Amino acid sequence: IHAGDAYSPSILASFDKGAHMVELLNMVKPDVFTPGNHEFDFGPDVFRKRIAESAFPCLSANLSEKNGKPVEGVRATQMFSVGPFRVGVVGATTEETVHLSSPGDELVLRPAVASVRAQAKRLRAAGADIVVAVTHVGFDDDLALVRSRAVDVVLSGHDHNLITIWDRKVLLVESASQGDFITPIDLMVTRRVRQGRKTVSFVPNVRPIDSATVKPEPLVDARVKALEAELDKNLDVAIGTTATAFDTVRATLRGRENAFANMMCDAMREATGAALCLINAGGIRAARRYRVGETLTRKMIFAELPFGNRTVVVKLSGADLKAALEHGFHGPQVGQGHGRFPQIGGFRVVVDRNRADGKRVVAVTLDDGTPLDPKAMYEVAISRFMARGGDGYAMFKRAPRIIDELAARYSAGQIIRYVRKRKRVSPRIEGRIRFTGS
Repeated sequence: IHAGDAYSPSILASFDKGAHMVELLNMVKPDVFTPGNHEFDFGPDVFRKRIAESAFPCLSANLSEKNGKPVEGVRATQMFSVGPFRVGVVGATTEETVHLSSPGDELVLRPAVASVRAQAKRLRAAGADIVVAVTHVGFDDDLALVRSRAVDVVLSGHDHNLITIWDRKVLLVESASQGDFITPIDLMVTRRVRQGRKTVSFVPNVRPIDSATVKPEPLVDARVKALEAELDKNLDVAIGTTATAFDTVRATLRGRENAFANMMCDAMREATGAALCLINAGGIRAARRYRVGETLTRKMIFAELPFGNRTVVVKLSGADLKAALEHGFHGPQVGQGHGRFPQIGGFRVVVDRNRADGKRVVAVTLDDGTPLDPKAMYEVAISRFMARGGDGYAMFKRAPRIIDELAARYSAGQIIRYVRKRKRVSPRIEGRIRFTGS
């Protein structure tokens, strides 16, 4: 069972839009694949194409066309016979996909938990002894399903946790991310029928396996190596060196000012002439540490920006820019890992964690020392993903375009040119984002 986020992000996916992942999965042929939010990174047409290429069942109970009809090749549920038992499986994709990715206006994602509960009821009525939910949803939704008792097993993705929860009624398992762990699960099932009433109970045996300890299957391994060689030939080209140490680790990137993100914003501004820049931290992905004197390559930059994003420039009022910052810093645990966390260029911001949502941004100052004017208009470089309202940045979706999607250039290419021009770069923390309060 695969709980999603296969097509993207990866370096090769930025070139072939996830086709190689379907090719590899077709060699494995999982019994169930549930689409995650990253399956939609290249738009609805590519999603449909990848599904059509898949030689395995794709399940998502809450995904449909805008007219309510199922997406071709995607089912809500599937029933399996396993020895004397019938196992019903239902899939679900986070409805946050509309903010996290690019499903377009043609595809609809209804509330995942309610959809799973409704389909689980149908599966039990159809004779399922065990009901399994394969979910690509947030941890809170997984826990809601556990507490609902609607299903027996929840096999989840999305949060990247290596976790097992067993409350003697419902089992929840998630296997981290990147295929680092694979988790076989044995269920010791007991089924009794008394006075015409069926009862089913089970005890799980969960066995997470570190995939680094497993010998690769020869045919799959050979194809992976061929794909890597093809990619390396095109990307393993030096573009410059580093004069400072920095990182793109998730915890720092999504929690405070980040040096690589500063360089990215500077490169986007230089390439477009925009005065300001705002990017979502979730668009940077390699989780790498860079040493002083390290050689940077095209491959490294594409690894950091695997979504194939382009740089759009919008015209935004100071008031809307402040609203965008408030959105980026909102939530009960601001700066604790959400992809919407903003990284910036051309201005500085002071954020008070103790204030309520919508009132945390206490000061915004341009690089020349001028306070942000709520009524003035500014040219802001952002990603194409954000221009479409991604990560909930609705104010960008309606903003007038200076450089629209058709004219936009690849952000990775802009960074590569920025590094090549300087030959030696010094990304560093500059005080662009400053927090006050606890």
